[in-house]
Amino acid sequence: MSVRLITVLLIIISCCLLGFVMFRLVKWSKKMPKGAFIFLALFPLISIFPIPPQEIKKLEKIKQQQIKKEKENSEPHESSE
Repeated sequence: MSVRLITVLLIIISCCLLGFVMFRLVKWSKKMPKGAFIFLALFPLISIFPIPPQEIKKLEKIKQQQIKKEKENSEPHESSE
């Protein structure tokens, strides 16, 4: 067999397999509740819009402030016991 024939056969088999998998996926998704279907349809959009580094830094600062507040609030309770 030539390399070209093998390549064509692999492409045809891949397309058939992809079509079968997509058919099964559609069949499976029709059984799902509408809310779950919409969630799964919109979920990939989250990865398209990454969180900017500035926002990550802000979140880290807020988290550190919360930890400090929790430590300050827990210290008087420990000293009073």
